[in-house]
Amino acid sequence: MPTERTSGSRGRGRPTMNDVARVARVSLKTVSRVVNGEENVSPVLVAQVQSAIKLLNYSPDIGASTLRRSDRRTEMIALLLTDVGNPFSAALHRTVENEARTRGVHVITGSLDECSARERELARSITMRRADGLIMVPVSPDQSYLATELRVDTPVVFVDRPGVGFPGDAVLATNVIGATEATRHLIEHGHRRIACLSDDARIPTARLRRDGYLAGLRAAGIAPDDRLIVADLHSETLVESCVTGLFHRPDPPTALFTAQNLVTVGAVRALRRLGLHRTVALVGFDDFPLADLLEPAVTVVAQDPVMMGRTAAQALFHRIDGDTAPPAEHWIPTTLIRRGSGELRPHTAGHTADR
Repeated sequence: MPTERTSGSRGRGRPTMNDVARVARVSLKTVSRVVNGEENVSPVLVAQVQSAIKLLNYSPDIGASTLRRSDRRTEMIALLLTDVGNPFSAALHRTVENEARTRGVHVITGSLDECSARERELARSITMRRADGLIMVPVSPDQSYLATELRVDTPVVFVDRPGVGFPGDAVLATNVIGATEATRHLIEHGHRRIACLSDDARIPTARLRRDGYLAGLRAAGIAPDDRLIVADLHSETLVESCVTGLFHRPDPPTALFTAQNLVTVGAVRALRRLGLHRTVALVGFDDFPLADLLEPAVTVVAQDPVMMGRTAAQALFHRIDGDTAPPAEHWIPTTLIRRGSGELRPHTAGHTADR
């Protein structure tokens, strides 16, 4: 005989209309009328229901009033990315969408913009739309709130970054290995003063890529120089200012390792403006459009967003279809693509930006 799932595994789930009715001490029909904005409810009962809704942090289920399939699926999944406009995120999105289309499933997508509050807000919105599953790039430090925001047994797959405090499969790139390979590549081409530029230091991938950079230096017996390690470069403008500052020092770096694609774009612009793009080596983490058409073309450690998106979608659909195996990590390897900028050797006379 089937038993009701308790809070011992995934939590009780989001509050329901039945919970609101119980707390407000009214009938379920009354709650339904209030939620749907019907006018034939007394002000006293409306106040009781609204008070219970606020107390329980209840949000209505948009799909509850629609006809449902016998298997209770909506044929819809959700995809939450850091920024849909970023080339990496865009490739993930398109791949997940393609995988979903083959199953007749729709994808609803949102950008989190590295905002924890927005992550939780969109997770709640997904529940209201009764999505069958969720793929997300987590941006907040803890996803345990999903136990109450999502419907019970809604599968979640984390991609690019691992989730914290909530069980789910994870699809991850080999960030440390890729960053170590990039740093070693620059060292093999004669560089010893290699700057590491990255975005928000709170982001797990940024920390892992910095760790890989440091591991590459250590393996070559090179002591890291804290003045060459710069994080929290949130915009291309900040990157350009940082690079300009580095090359107005008496001991500038001879090479740059840029740990995110938009950071790489800002660095390329700065080097070209300074006239150093043919003398300062550069390896970026993440590929980006037209990187191969620049002069010199940009050497990158490329992730495989297509494989990551396909793996994440397939893992989610396996869960939706009933797979109850323990959560698994899927590692997608990175690839060093040599194009020219990472193969420049340091000039013996050094280089100083035009002042």
